[in-house]
Amino acid sequence: SKNSIPKISYILFGSSLLVEEEKLALGLELDIQPFDKTKETIFPSLSLFEVENPLKTVKKGSPSKENGQASFLFFKQAFEEAKRGTIQAFVTAPISKQSWKLAGLKWHGHTDFLSQVYPQAIMTFWSKRIKVALFSHHLPLKAALEKIKKEDLHDFFLLLHKHTEKIQPETFHFLVAGMNPHAGEDGLFGSEEEEEIIPAINHAKKKGMRISGPFPPDVVFRKALNHPDEIVIALYHDQGLIPFKLEAFEKGVNTTLGLPFIRTSPTHG
Repeated sequence: SKNSIPKISYILFGSSLLVEEEKLALGLELDIQPFDKTKETIFPSLSLFEVENPLKTVKKGSPSKENGQASFLFFKQAFEEAKRGTIQAFVTAPISKQSWKLAGLKWHGHTDFLSQVYPQAIMTFWSKRIKVALFSHHLPLKAALEKIKKEDLHDFFLLLHKHTEKIQPETFHFLVAGMNPHAGEDGLFGSEEEEEIIPAINHAKKKGMRISGPFPPDVVFRKALNHPDEIVIALYHDQGLIPFKLEAFEKGVNTTLGLPFIRTSPTHG
């Protein structure tokens, strides 16, 4: 019913310069009021939390140091307010990672920043038809493959289980993708499944986790499709996100688990 829909107050962290520029460019008529912590929140509402930043003019269409500095400051302010409890959740908008690099920032994006502050953070992707959790995310492929060790995998499995139990207890079944073609084919195409992945899965099973695999990477996503209680554990970024974005590019949601607040972003980044 309409009465069961929560009333939400939206706060945009950014610059009035950018907001006014985009309103004109897109022909939007938005009633955005300055955010004021001292005033009682009105539901629903839309307000602007003005963040001091280096932008004097709006530069569009190419990465720049100023854009990188500004987008990080907008994100950092929202992050600080979430830590303080001013806001209960925040949605991060797409950024240019190249602009962050030009600004001298050491993080490759929002999730990398959050993972350093909260080491237990896990990058997950949700849609009605498929769900994916990433064992590693923004790493070069060689480094991501070298990270696939049974101790790290086991710790990750149990951590993911802990986080998802808070969402919906005793619901999810986890399907682990293999690393090699055909999930190694009993060692024919690689030994990582038998030496690293299977021992980690068996250990997690003994701890009470509903987990199985490893499954051939080219079929595990089809196996999980349309099964809302199943989550595919992908071992590296593209293994999980190519199939997920093919299926849910427009409607999928990126959610970082393991934070003291809710953080989401659009799947397309």
